[in-house]
Amino acid sequence: MDKRHFIKSLAGLSFAATPFFRELEAFVRNYDDITPQDIAKDELFWERIRGDYRLKKDYINLENGYYCFIPQPTLEHYLDHIKEVNTQGSYYMRTVQWENKAKSAAALAEIAGCDEDEIIITRNTTESLDTVISGYDWQEGDEAVMAQQDYGAMINQFKLMSRRYGMVNKTISIPNHPKSDAKIVELYERAITDRTKLLMVCHMINITGHILPIKKICDMAHARGVDVMVDGAHAFAHIDFSLHDLGCDYYGTSLHKWMSVPLGAGFLYVKRGKVEGLWPMFAEWNVEDGDIKKLNHTGTHPVATDLAVLNAIQYYELIGAQRKEARLRYLQNYWTDQVRDVPGITVNTPVERHRSCGIANVGIDRLKPKEMSSMLMDKYNIWTVAIDGAGVHGCRITPNIYTSLTELDHFVTALREMA
Repeated sequence: MDKRHFIKSLAGLSFAATPFFRELEAFVRNYDDITPQDIAKDELFWERIRGDYRLKKDYINLENGYYCFIPQPTLEHYLDHIKEVNTQGSYYMRTVQWENKAKSAAALAEIAGCDEDEIIITRNTTESLDTVISGYDWQEGDEAVMAQQDYGAMINQFKLMSRRYGMVNKTISIPNHPKSDAKIVELYERAITDRTKLLMVCHMINITGHILPIKKICDMAHARGVDVMVDGAHAFAHIDFSLHDLGCDYYGTSLHKWMSVPLGAGFLYVKRGKVEGLWPMFAEWNVEDGDIKKLNHTGTHPVATDLAVLNAIQYYELIGAQRKEARLRYLQNYWTDQVRDVPGITVNTPVERHRSCGIANVGIDRLKPKEMSSMLMDKYNIWTVAIDGAGVHGCRITPNIYTSLTELDHFVTALREMA
């Protein structure tokens, strides 16, 4: 679908176009003939985008990976949704809440590259993927494959299934600097046996920003008769891709990260034909076994967030997926290129451009990660998060599209002084 037609269709679903969005669309239209790579280096363009964010002056936020907080235009719409739902009360809840949630899910399907009946809105990645893990009809001796670098909540869910059903978890370790895609695929393939039912893999490893070759892993696993579940918490609305092109069976993400939706929203994708094999976490009302909605019952939830999904998508589309990806990759390479060869500094993210985007991890050889993060905050007013495990020792650095080069220059200076 043409981008502007898609934006207008979103506006018609939940709200009329505001002066802000008309102004932003007019501004962005001036850049239609400029490549995303060139716009990535245009500081005037991104200074305009920065103006949409309310930023604390106490510190530089380089920890957007946990929660990419909401730009003001989306936030204002979200507050309006809260007020409107509160005004209508049970009338809204008993009449249009599910219709509106379905419209938001359909918009997500358009962005994600899947069909409407393959996606549901959840509360976050953990709920999405744990729904799949707990939904499998595990038998004693069945096996699942995952990596040390996977997110702890999902690893813990697999451990719970092992305790409950006697299934077996096999864990590999992904190198920070792989020699090739083939080597990564081989690591997973060596762990597969005739008892393997499910393979979990990160689209983008949260602690290093390493982008894994999902399509190649899926092709290998499917040839061995194994389903693939992808943790896309940091990939969706960060890098541009299509779920159908990836070829995975299940995909979960959090919309409060790179889509900048209010807290409490994510999605779960289940490939057509795979829903029947999953048990729901909670029983649903009169839903066919092959309908993905059977996995979506959580009781009463904050429905204003469902509406804000549309506003966040509209903002994302106005900026442009390829522009956003190019900017985030440019920001990461801007600072990592300056410190990779500095004695005493270790970058735990692959150097190849296609293997990462906005997220990277850096360590100071003489400092423990917690000491490093504390010093960055206390001495340099830079907020990060320490990572110390799974072969990764350093601070995860996650700028956002509002981050300026001046802020990254300050960060580079801090790293050099600390080293």
